[in-house]
Amino acid sequence: MYPIAPPLLGWFYANRRTLPFREDPTPYHIWVSEIMLQQTRMTAVLPYYERFMKALPDIPALAACPTETLHKLWEGLGYYSRVNNLQKAAQVVCEKFGGELPGDYETLLTLPGIGPYTAGAIASISFGLPCPAVDGNVLRVFSRLYCDEGDITDPEVKKRCTERVMAHQPPDSPGDFNQALMEFGALVCTPRSPDCAHCPLREICEGAAAGCAEELPKKAPKKERKTQKVTVAVVRGPLGVLLEKRPEKGLLAGLWQPYMKEEDCTEAEMLTSLATLGIRCRKTGDLKPARHLFTHIEWQLSGWMLETDDAPDLPENMTWAKETDGDMYTLPSAFGAYRTLILP
Repeated sequence: MYPIAPPLLGWFYANRRTLPFREDPTPYHIWVSEIMLQQTRMTAVLPYYERFMKALPDIPALAACPTETLHKLWEGLGYYSRVNNLQKAAQVVCEKFGGELPGDYETLLTLPGIGPYTAGAIASISFGLPCPAVDGNVLRVFSRLYCDEGDITDPEVKKRCTERVMAHQPPDSPGDFNQALMEFGALVCTPRSPDCAHCPLREICEGAAAGCAEELPKKAPKKERKTQKVTVAVVRGPLGVLLEKRPEKGLLAGLWQPYMKEEDCTEAEMLTSLATLGIRCRKTGDLKPARHLFTHIEWQLSGWMLETDDAPDLPENMTWAKETDGDMYTLPSAFGAYRTLILP
């Protein structure tokens, strides 16, 4: 296959989007942006990125940030394990590397939350190192270029793709080449309805020549999500609304939520459960059914608005939150349907 770098880079320099982390590609900026962009669209990420950088302009600030403040900055992006690992890695960087990300691919891989793609992006874009950065966009582009019908979830297929990327990567501009591939996959070689008519690589694309570009890449079907009933009680009392903190490990670790049971619970069972805490309630309304999709599970939520005159002492993992305390508590988007009922 002819070299793809010259036409691809020419397209990139003429069409690349102006992005804050692209205009100032420090290792910290590239790192945070790539973590935010995992499973999140660019348009959604940009305002969060700007706010995050204003509050935490460097790695030492990230390492020292209080957990609740950090989660509040991330609120709405979801997948909170990303930001938890971001902070853990920042603390390691401060302890071992003087607060600056190491300019070495293998060392970057040792940091929490940094896998091959993120390490390759940082190493190539910020440090100019000849490293691959193979994400879903790049896998799609190379599957089509080579008309490769291999399952891209297969490690051997990904390895083959990575070798092809490195065979084409110009040693004098690895960062621009990796960014060009990402941008090309996002703007032209898209998952559906790729813009083949304006593709700078059309003449050498084997998938386009075979008329099967849009059918690639091949991927094994996802496992069906399990469903789980979740019963929620929005309990309002004289001291505010009842919140409980989730365990420090597992789904939505360490985040706040309304009182709830991860099961299908009757109204009587919920009232009895609250009564064991010294909170006697009366129902004031029903919560509309809602659902939230996680990677491997779907929550089906329902429940009630409850009211109490009681204000007993609570276990350490619970609190009464006032309406003015919205900035203190991070509520996961899983409860988005009830957000204004919990903390207006």
